[in-house]
Amino acid sequence: MSAPVRPQASAALFDTAIGVCAIAWSATGVLRFALPDRDPAATRSYILRRHRLVDVHEGEPTPDIAAAITRIQTHLAGDLDDLRWIPLDTSPFNDFDRAVYAVTRAIDPGHTLSYGAVAHAIGAPGGAQAVGQSLGRNPIPLIIPCHRVLAADHALHGFSAPGGLTTKQHLLEIERTPGFGEPTLF
Repeated sequence: MSAPVRPQASAALFDTAIGVCAIAWSATGVLRFALPDRDPAATRSYILRRHRLVDVHEGEPTPDIAAAITRIQTHLAGDLDDLRWIPLDTSPFNDFDRAVYAVTRAIDPGHTLSYGAVAHAIGAPGGAQAVGQSLGRNPIPLIIPCHRVLAADHALHGFSAPGGLTTKQHLLEIERTPGFGEPTLF
């Protein structure tokens, strides 16, 4: 009797205006995305880690993934795209995370919501902390734009991607979000 075959996923690293990013995908869509880490080797190590029960290996991007990479590169260079057209593989997510990520993915570049507003939108008033925990588990940052969710006072609190709050603020600046890097009238 042979051992069960593990599902396979592919991954690729690519250069962007903010450093080397990485993306992993299954036949269904994107499973994981990595913002630049301290060096490309750390980014590679993260993206190739086993994802749930899926083995991840470096591979050549499919046409859909190649198009996603190109638009991510231009987005991070300032030519903004909501990236909602990129297919995702949400099969590993629980229902709560799936709901949080759906609301978060609907936030346009240059806009933000509070953790409480996301909780309210999914029918979990008072669930701001649970929303924050869910976003802290988000394996697909930028495409599921958890950087666009802020504290009720519009302050930056916690960001689990490499670079932490500095990365979160930089992404908001790239997206010309009011109050982050753009001059304001008041």
